[in-house]
Amino acid sequence: MQRYDDPDENSTVIGYEIFQEAIRVYFRDGSAYLYNYFTPRPEKVERLKLLAVAGDGLHTYIAQAVRHRYAMKIR
Repeated sequence: MQRYDDPDENSTVIGYEIFQEAIRVYFRDGSAYLYNYFTPRPEKVERLKLLAVAGDGLHTYIAQAVRHRYAMKIR
């Protein structure tokens, strides 16, 4: 897991793992979600990856554009 480097330290995201066609996002409450090319779609997954690496805006994008469209809840 890569640590999510949020400069404001106000995100509920703590880490992520990037795969070729997916991203797994880890949250402060212990939950983790897998987003892949099937759910929510390739363009959204690629945006999630960019925001994760940038370290800013990931939680906001999930809350506004992705919402509950995830492939799997891990924990």
